[in-house]
Amino acid sequence: MSFLGFGGGAPQLSSTQKIQAAEAELDLVTDMFNKLIGNCHKKCIDTNYSDGDLTKTEGNCIDRCVAKYFETNVKVGENMQKAGQNFTPGGRL
Repeated sequence: MSFLGFGGGAPQLSSTQKIQAAEAELDLVTDMFNKLIGNCHKKCIDTNYSDGDLTKTEGNCIDRCVAKYFETNVKVGENMQKAGQNFTPGGRL
C-alpha cells in the first residue's frame, strides 16, 4: 500500500474492510504483547514476590527479553513478507 493511501495500484477498501483490518491488527498486537509479558515474566521475575520493586537483575533480564522478542518478531515479519512476495498462486515458493 502506498503512503497515506494515495496512488499505487491497490483497490480501495471500504470503511467496513478498514475497520476489520484495524481490528485484526489490534488483535495481533494484543496477542503478541500478552505473549511477550507471559514469556518474559516467566523467565525473569521470581514468583516469590518478596519485594514490591524489580531487582536490578530482573530489570536487566526483562530489558534483554523484550529487546530479543521484538528483534525476533521483526525478523519473522520480514521473512514472512519476503515469502509473501515470492508466492505465486497455485505454485510454490
